[in-house]
Amino acid sequence: MMQQGRYGFDRRQFLKQTAIATAGASTFLPEAKGVENDGNSNGKNCIFLMLTGGPSQIDTFDPKPDAISEIRGPFKTVSSKVPGTFFAETLPLLAARADKFTLLRSLFHEEAPIHETGMQLMQTGRISTERNCFPNFGAVCASLSHSKNQYGSSFMVLPTEIGSTGVTMYQGQGAGFFGDQCEPVKIKSHHGDIRNIREITHPTGANAGKILSTISALSFDSRYGNSIFGQSCQAALSLVESGVRFVTVNMFDTVFNEVTWDCHADGGALATNLNDYRTRICPVFDAAYSALLDDLESRGMLESTLVVAVGEFGRSPHLNMRGGRDHHSGVWSGLLAGAGLPGGAVIGASDSMGGEPKDMPVSPSMFAATIYKALGINPAQKILLSNGESMQLADAVPIPSLF
Repeated sequence: MMQQGRYGFDRRQFLKQTAIATAGASTFLPEAKGVENDGNSNGKNCIFLMLTGGPSQIDTFDPKPDAISEIRGPFKTVSSKVPGTFFAETLPLLAARADKFTLLRSLFHEEAPIHETGMQLMQTGRISTERNCFPNFGAVCASLSHSKNQYGSSFMVLPTEIGSTGVTMYQGQGAGFFGDQCEPVKIKSHHGDIRNIREITHPTGANAGKILSTISALSFDSRYGNSIFGQSCQAALSLVESGVRFVTVNMFDTVFNEVTWDCHADGGALATNLNDYRTRICPVFDAAYSALLDDLESRGMLESTLVVAVGEFGRSPHLNMRGGRDHHSGVWSGLLAGAGLPGGAVIGASDSMGGEPKDMPVSPSMFAATIYKALGINPAQKILLSNGESMQLADAVPIPSLF
């Protein structure tokens, strides 16, 4: 976890620099009054799958079969439903459904390659500081949602919020300077079964009884896989069907002492290796995302629901000395499905070694603008600040070819 490989970093040195930068960063922004409502929001919903740990692009959606073995890794490629588009063999179910979603292959950011900055960027579109915490996409939806559902909230997090990922920083999963009224309902379940709810919290109150009733009544479908992530995807579907506008599902709540996407293969607290991708992590994600798409489509909900699956960064193109991959924010992949977006589209490309974008780079701010646009929210709408000033929801325009 300390000195990483060719595309890594010295973590201790970085943490020192980050603490200094965060403490003195930028002008303080006052609390937001909300988002200017231009009357054009069409009320589309979102299920946002946060792939905590950062999936390797090469070992999932962007294989490099012609690269040297130190880059190519251990997996073969498989054809997808989209002619000329190949996935790693780790995701056969999604390869067979590639015509149902848009694949982004050129995500990148230029901030520090740690979990927390990546989570901020991919869930808010901006880098936050100790004084300025920007709102999650779900908090923006909550700000614009005037109708109350039976749960008393339009933004929820399952099966629990993200805990420690290495640095004590905002991870982009809350309302930030939008305030308590836009915070998500946080549902904490006992490990292994989301129906066994330990706690339901929201700063301004939510109908815990209704939430508990909906989730505890679930009858789990084996197509989603035998995992709490699969169960949470089913729960998210039920909540959206019942009127919740935005549900975040965290695939993992930490990267330490647990098998996650964070495949350093260090043999210690970050022991996940690429064989774990083959046997555990990819099968769990492959089953859950595929079943979720199938059920949204069969229930006629896919056109009104955006389904996002993305990690906070990718992995180093070169295998490290232990056969794992380290943090890499130079390029990675993500999925967008539903909400009228084109199925089978492939946006952007990485270079021959999967190290940086070769075509159509997609920044976090462009990703954020795309999320808002797909949800029917104008990314140029203004966040109204309590001092009378304002700022745009997103600093970029949406991906042009998707709209």
